[in-house]
Formats: sequence, structure tokens, C-alpha cells
Amino acid sequence: MTRVLIAGVSTRALAESAARAGYDVVAIDGFGDLDLRACARTVTLARAGARFSIRNALAAARAVRRDATCYVASFENHPAAVETLVGGGPVWGNTPAVLARVRDPVRLARALVARGMPTPAVRRAGPPGGASRRWLVKPRASGGGSGIVSWRGGRIPIGSYLQQRVVGVPGSVVFVADGRRVVLLGVSRALAGERAFGATGLKYSGSILLDPEEPLFGNALRLAEAVTAEFGLVGVNGIDFVAAHGIPLAVEVNPRYTASMELIERAFGISIFKAHERACAGSLPDSQVPRRHSATWGKAVVYARRAVTPSSTERWLADPDLRDVPAAGEPIAPGRPICTIFARAPDPERCVVELARRAAALYSTLERREARIA
Repeated sequence: MTRVLIAGVSTRALAESAARAGYDVVAIDGFGDLDLRACARTVTLARAGARFSIRNALAAARAVRRDATCYVASFENHPAAVETLVGGGPVWGNTPAVLARVRDPVRLARALVARGMPTPAVRRAGPPGGASRRWLVKPRASGGGSGIVSWRGGRIPIGSYLQQRVVGVPGSVVFVADGRRVVLLGVSRALAGERAFGATGLKYSGSILLDPEEPLFGNALRLAEAVTAEFGLVGVNGIDFVAAHGIPLAVEVNPRYTASMELIERAFGISIFKAHERACAGSLPDSQVPRRHSATWGKAVVYARRAVTPSSTERWLADPDLRDVPAAGEPIAPGRPICTIFARAPDPERCVVELARRAAALYSTLERREARIA
């Protein structure tokens, strides 16, 4: 059996996909949740509010015997770290050189403009006096919407840049590529800063899988093709966008497995991990995957609104629509993720409502327990 190492902040979803595809999985992970332990040999590097460390992940990887390695967030922000992973054998994913280029926001914007693709303006320095555009300050090493704030003038923090704020619907296109060609896997609407799930600001709150439709899907495919042709992407990738009048304006490329991909796996029954491995070897699926389906699939990340300590979480594993299950007795600080929930509904609006209902029930149970203890 092929042993694959999967490393990153949260590896559970890709680890489950790999295990279902018949791989022996070792995960270096920032949470070590119960459902991850059920499908992988796990090395946990962060607990009880501590932050995942790329340096510690690399140190742990040196001791892992494996046949191949895959990375998830936030390795795409650290090409040198991916280069170190390469020293341990084959890495299925984009090369460090590709990561360095595609994660450069100025280079990405210029490439898309040169190809006639609309994209938000990007600046490393503040705009000239009197500029009327609204801007966001974004960290170069961003992820999940964390650290993004409105620019109110003044000096731009080191390691950050300005991106024009675009009015529209946030979403993501996910696809698999072989360096030249692209197969579209799906398009989703992004949930960001949703209070129903305890999120604030622009923090990623979840995804709602959309039915194939024109012109959004056709334009999303063209965007994925343009980025792949420019940067030579391989494997599974995602592009975050803001859609205005059916046109997706790229705001960021995620050149690795993304959070919305497990909805594709649930809705269509395909193996994302197997598609990733084969694409890295130059083989793509025969045709575009998205098709109409009878229900809308959605997921939401539920964040702690106050400090909680879940109990009896082993029982949560019996629910197939609840994932990223924390260990019983593990303190979870405000703003940290508790778990991920899934729902199906006839349409996107009702899917969001069902997710919110499930989150409210979870909060009620956890916070009522905390009140009793207090």
C-alpha cells in the first residue's frame, strides 16, 4: 500500500479522501481531530489555541517514512518549506517555483490583465492622493480571510498589499490541471464572516456548491484555464473570486487542495485525492465534472463564540454530516473552530438556513453545558 504524508494546518478532508482511495495516510496536522485519527496515523503540532508552525511541521516530516507527500494550507505561502518536503521524495502538487509566482498578487494581476481577464487592482504602496477607490489590506501569506481589513490610509504593513474592494458575490472555482489543460470540478459560493457560525470580518465560514450555469461556469472555466496556462498549475487548485454580473474577478489563487473540494466529492462521488495524484502525473478526467444535481450541498465552519470545552465528542463521529471533531475535554478559545457541519437542501438559500439551524443547535448544547459548569 502506498504511504502518503499529508501536511498542513487542517488535513482531515484530504486525508479522508486519500484513505477512501486506498492509501496509507500519515498526517501532520494543526488539530489532530478524532475523525482524522480514525483515517490516518496522525502527528499533531498544535493544541488548545496554539498556532500551526511550518517549522515544526518540517521537523516532524523528516521522521516520517513515505512514498509521496501532499501539502495543504498554509504551505503554499512557504515555497522554501515545500522545497524541503521535496527532499523527502516525490511531492504531489505545485512546485516551489510555481508557488512563488502564482502567490505573488502583483504578478497574478498583471498576468490576468495581459490576458484580457478583469481583475481587482493591486498595489504594494498606497494610491495617489485623491484616489476614490476603496481598498482592502491583505497579508501576502493570507488564508481563509484572516487578517484582511479595510484600508483607511497610512502606511501599509510589512508583508501586506492593497487590493481593490469589489462589490459582488464571493466564491471559488476548483479545478484539476496537468500544467496546460484544465478540468473544472465545481464552483461554489463562499460564506464569509457569517455571525450564524461565529465568524467575524471576512473569515471563511463555509461554502455552498452551485449548480452548473452560464455565464458564471463558462467564465470560471476560462479563468482557471488562463491561470493554468500562465503559471503551469498541476493537481487540484482553487481560485477565490468575487462575481459581478456573472464575471468572476480573481482575488487569490490557492494552488493546493481547498476547503470546498469535499463538497464535490460528496455531491458527485469522485475521488479528489485520486484526481490530484493522476493530474500531477499528467492524466486528467475525460470531461468536465460539474452537472446538475437534485440537492444543494453546503458546509460551514462553526467557530466558538465563547470559550467552550466539548464533552463526549466520540458520539459526534456517528453523524456523517459533522466533521473535524475535537477531542473530549479539549478547551476551545473564542474565535477558534469547533467543528465543520454539512447540510443538503433543495436550493442554496435553504441550505444556508439548514446550516445555521444546525450551528444554533450545537451552540445551544455546548454553551448550556458551560453555563451549568460555571
